Amino acid sequence: MFKKILAATAMLFAVASFAAVDVNKGTVADLDGIKGVGPAMSKRILDARKEGEFKDWPDLMQRVKGVKEKNAEKLSAEGLTVNGQSFGGGAPAKAKEAKAAKAPKP
Repeated sequence: MFKKILAATAMLFAVASFAAVDVNKGTVADLDGIKGVGPAMSKRILDARKEGEFKDWPDLMQRVKGVKEKNAEKLSAEGLTVNGQSFGGGAPAKAKEAKAAKAPKP
């Protein structure tokens, strides 16, 4: 029984690793498969991609209407990447690091 559960868990992780879609390489169907990306956003992504590949997440957020930091975090969590990179955040992540550095050490 334990081996079956372990095998099923391994299969889920394998499927999840293949679920990543790069915004520069994904087709309409690939992009639509990402939760939070619908037909309208897929079209906006592909239209912006015609001008050139996205360099990074800030480039994507600047060129595609409807993709801002909060949405980028959600899309990244669902498997969307830009040049193989998941969304790193930016200012909030730096703020958290600064708070952690200022926190008193036990």
